[in-house]
Amino acid sequence: MNYLQDTKPMTLVELGKMRAEGRRIATLTCYDASFAALFERCGMDALLVGDSLGNTIQGQKSTLSVTLEQMVYHTECVCRGAKRAFILSDMPFGSYQESPAQAMRSAARLMAAGAQMVKFEGGAFMAETVRFLVERGVPVCAHIGLTPQSVHQLGGYRVQGRSDAEAARLKADGLALEQAGAAMIVLEMVPAALAGEITAATTTMATIGIGAGSECHGQVLVMHDMLGVFPGKTARFVRNFMQGGATIEGAITAYVAAVRDGSFPAPEHCY
Repeated sequence: MNYLQDTKPMTLVELGKMRAEGRRIATLTCYDASFAALFERCGMDALLVGDSLGNTIQGQKSTLSVTLEQMVYHTECVCRGAKRAFILSDMPFGSYQESPAQAMRSAARLMAAGAQMVKFEGGAFMAETVRFLVERGVPVCAHIGLTPQSVHQLGGYRVQGRSDAEAARLKADGLALEQAGAAMIVLEMVPAALAGEITAATTTMATIGIGAGSECHGQVLVMHDMLGVFPGKTARFVRNFMQGGATIEGAITAYVAAVRDGSFPAPEHCY
């Protein structure tokens, strides 16, 4: 398949085929129409409208201040620019934790804005919410490991799953979320070996890594990190694809190619 010229809209079914066939899923965060269109031209499979906009767009220290209204707005912007890529949107802090019914109301707003899937953080304790949404027609991407909305509880942006007990919990979380119906799961800042074990244990759910090694079914980065323009501290798992490149388009194309051929993440980007 020529990813750069394929114009068929990406669907959850097609992403499932990619997972089954071993074709890696290339994803970046996106917050506006212009970059959405550019990412598509470069062959991106999926665009994540991330609550990381709190850090990258708003200059906040965390994602906790991002509102549902802001996520709806940015989802609408991205969907105006995207014609082919699969769009998933983050559920912001406080918009889903209270109850499955609250999560459904928030998800409905993001889906109405154009999202094809919603993503929220949390382990097995969120399985009921996953099941509630999936049964009502809302595709769900789970998120475990480092969960940025819990940064204060975790004591900072730290690798998760280093101990045997933590690793066992994350494995159980992944299994529970898949059984509840999650079609995708983001594994953030977990040891590569553990992410590989979780990936191998899944039967239908696609794993998307960010600081989780190369054995995941796909990769995601924050676009500002990938382009080397975020002024904050650079995490170990980040690669600046603008280094040695001449254009933004060239950097994005290089990222897609590196995800496809498995050269990113390299060992130096893993824990």
